[in-house]
Amino acid sequence: MKKLLIASAVSAAFAAPSAALAQAPRVPTLGQIFDASGISVNGYIDAGYTRADRNLEGGAVGGVSTRVFDSQNNSFALHQFGLSVAKLPKQGFGGLVNVTVGSDAQVIHSFPELTGAGTSMFDVTQAYGQYADGALTLIAGKFATLHGTEVIWSPSNNNISRSILFGAVPFTHTGVRGTWALNDRVSLIAGVNNGWDQLTDQNRSKTIELGATLNPIKPLNISVSAYSGKEPAGGGNGTRTSINAVASYNISDLLSVGGELLQVTQDVPVGGGTTSQKYTGAAGYASFMFTPKVRGSLRIEQFDDKDGRRFVTATGTKYRELTATGAYLPADNFEARAEVRRDQANNSVFNDFSGVASKTLTTIALQGLYKF
Repeated sequence: MKKLLIASAVSAAFAAPSAALAQAPRVPTLGQIFDASGISVNGYIDAGYTRADRNLEGGAVGGVSTRVFDSQNNSFALHQFGLSVAKLPKQGFGGLVNVTVGSDAQVIHSFPELTGAGTSMFDVTQAYGQYADGALTLIAGKFATLHGTEVIWSPSNNNISRSILFGAVPFTHTGVRGTWALNDRVSLIAGVNNGWDQLTDQNRSKTIELGATLNPIKPLNISVSAYSGKEPAGGGNGTRTSINAVASYNISDLLSVGGELLQVTQDVPVGGGTTSQKYTGAAGYASFMFTPKVRGSLRIEQFDDKDGRRFVTATGTKYRELTATGAYLPADNFEARAEVRRDQANNSVFNDFSGVASKTLTTIALQGLYKF
């Protein structure tokens, strides 16, 4: 009996700390704290490699590059570290901050550029306050444009490189925007801002934005947007008007297709008069899931820079490009991509490494995309 009592006492002594630990409250994770507060935090790392058969980094004077972010001849690059912190309730006040760090940040800076901004790898891409009340949502600050199929946020694109059209529209605007959801299928958008990629306005005039998003049937999404306002041009200011239409259709759970149309006109003061310059473009997209972990994507586009407004040194040039991208998704938070892209122009506008111009440009690219 004595031995039994001793053994019981020893067992109780060892069990007591375990019981105390089991009863102690667990410290919540950072993610649980954010979820409980209604704050969402997400981001990604976009790193890769690009090799080009033409000189994208420093061609001879008069050369053209149709690339926006992937302008490396033969280099690895940290393109983007993107981070978004937001609290956007369906009712009441909220806000969002989105920063971009990496080589792509050098391209998307808004006017005015701070000293050294052309080489700075940090950009506050979006930062705005929001007020929502039923069907109406208002935002004020700096926010992404309504134009375009492709966006700065890398995980939302199926291709590694950005299209010619992506570089032919603004990245961001600073101003106010209102969205009114008429119902689950139709939303109307209106706003006023400083213009294309302008943190502070370069003139006294403002730019008006109008847009609509439509979802007439579940697999079909349509977005139409327009901007109009005076922008700096030709040593003065002239009205710039852009109209963009985007559509996407999910044919099945495996196959989706999309299309985009763009037209931009710019009035340019010249010698006491005004001349109008224009460029237009169209793009088509397709994406197919071969297996749950393997995706293939195609993009084809054409771009007519008839007045040399987009590529100033290449007046009257028409461009075409075809891009094929394969993606492997071993996990929900990681993608490995490979891409081949071919650009072609009707004039010799792509400079090779000896300075001789060519009508073609071919690149290959690899990308690792980690999402969190």
